[in-house]
Amino acid sequence: MAEQSTPSDVSQQLDRINTTQPHTARIWNYWLGGKDHYPVDQAAGDQIRQLHPGIGDYAQADRLFLGRAVRYLVADCGIRQFLDIGTGLPTADNTHEVAQRLAPESRIVYVDNDPLVLVHARALLASTPEGKTDYLDEDLRNVDVILEHAAKTLDFSEPVALILLGVVIFLEDHAEACGIVSRLMDALPSGSHLVLSHTIKDPAMPDVDAAVAFWNEHGTPKLTQRTPGQVTRFFEGLELLDPGVVSCNRWRPETGVTGMPDEVAMFGGVARKP
Repeated sequence: MAEQSTPSDVSQQLDRINTTQPHTARIWNYWLGGKDHYPVDQAAGDQIRQLHPGIGDYAQADRLFLGRAVRYLVADCGIRQFLDIGTGLPTADNTHEVAQRLAPESRIVYVDNDPLVLVHARALLASTPEGKTDYLDEDLRNVDVILEHAAKTLDFSEPVALILLGVVIFLEDHAEACGIVSRLMDALPSGSHLVLSHTIKDPAMPDVDAAVAFWNEHGTPKLTQRTPGQVTRFFEGLELLDPGVVSCNRWRPETGVTGMPDEVAMFGGVARKP
């Protein structure tokens, strides 16, 4: 079952929400068609979309990538534990919903440090009776705290899938970002998997650069783009699964999904720890 929040917990989280400045989690929610955003987020999202009309496709491609990756890990790899850091605002087919639909006994720990995310996570992300879902209000950089808390729900002697979708983009220093991912994977046993996505920098997509520049001037937190080669570095020491680090909508696409562009500047991959 999910951890229950108290009225004081919710009140403290609401007090931290800044409704005067656009925030990436809320804009992402807006692009995905959700309702958990404010007018300032919608305005910023519309301006970014003017600079880069396909930006909404990135959000959708990343979300569909999450679903495909989780289904693969549960059905083909037997994974029953997930550590999802940078959860984002709850929408449809969150990690626990996809996993527990196939394996109700699955256990999921969500980590995010955005107050609105945590308010909605506690209210919406309910577990199946057979499994368990837990939440932590914490920054990605605080690896030891995350692992200590996650160990209360997850068994680190059994494989765990670490999910980092669109979150290491908030770490500007590349060595620091790679180090954090490595420290998290080092704590997990053989057979664990890393699922990671990242906005890329590509000369063929200059409008992406303009959209990121606009965001970094007006929004929070700031974003860092990386090349596909730099994104691949996050998987060093792991067995990168086919088709490698690719545009999210090209990672093992399912038949019947239409309307997506051939390429989006959100790249992702899945790798296994040997």
